[in-house]
Amino acid sequence: MRTAKPREENVRPPAVAGTFYPRDPGALRAEVRRLLAGAAPRAAEAPKAVIAPHAGYAYSGPTAAAAFGSLHDGVGIARVVVIGPAHYVGFRGIAVPSATAFATPLADVAVDQEAIARLTDLPFVARDDRPHAPEHALEVELPFLQCVLASFRIVPLVVGDAAPHEVAQVLRRLWGGAETLIVVSSDLSHYHDYETARQLDGETAMLIERGEWAEIRSDRACGWLAVAGLLMEMGEHGKGRRLALCNSGDTAGSRDRVVGYGAWGF
Repeated sequence: MRTAKPREENVRPPAVAGTFYPRDPGALRAEVRRLLAGAAPRAAEAPKAVIAPHAGYAYSGPTAAAAFGSLHDGVGIARVVVIGPAHYVGFRGIAVPSATAFATPLADVAVDQEAIARLTDLPFVARDDRPHAPEHALEVELPFLQCVLASFRIVPLVVGDAAPHEVAQVLRRLWGGAETLIVVSSDLSHYHDYETARQLDGETAMLIERGEWAEIRSDRACGWLAVAGLLMEMGEHGKGRRLALCNSGDTAGSRDRVVGYGAWGF
């Protein structure tokens, strides 16, 4: 594992509190609980893995709530692997942080350094805080997890220029049992008109549900590498169940240039 110069701070501070979601802890908790209360009824069995969107809560919050609301009360989950795309910093491979915790307005969430140590021999994994510092894709999932799970550690993974089989290899190392939840963070199509987005996202949804990871395209899902890696690792173990599918034209904003959102449980 390659190592970039770590930041001096031990706790990674929030990057998008006050923009993507409320900065005030009381307002944030109330917003997440409101979104979860509006989610569809839970399935009989909680998923091992979910795909959830990562936009501002006004846009993708209801869809994210469908993913996290499927976790029931989260009994037994002690570790959450949260993996998503790099939006701001280009790099090769998959980045893990040196931080010992990620802060949200609700509380600090400890990083599972033992789990990260299982990846140290993989040449495409780097301990690098630069991609994590500004990244919203992992951060916006944390308040949902904090409101659903009693106590947990996270394994934060930002995917740069990598391959689906590399993501799958990392997930295999971290898969564990009932104590481990996998959260793949991805939005769908970007900046098409409403009807075009509905068509494109519907096609992507069918690919996800059929497990056709090789057909997932970068212009159809910003977290396509994480999605493809999850589907590759799932193999014949199970197919994704659609929990929600919409776009920003359904929630907030115009229908001229929308972003698509989907939620699945595996």
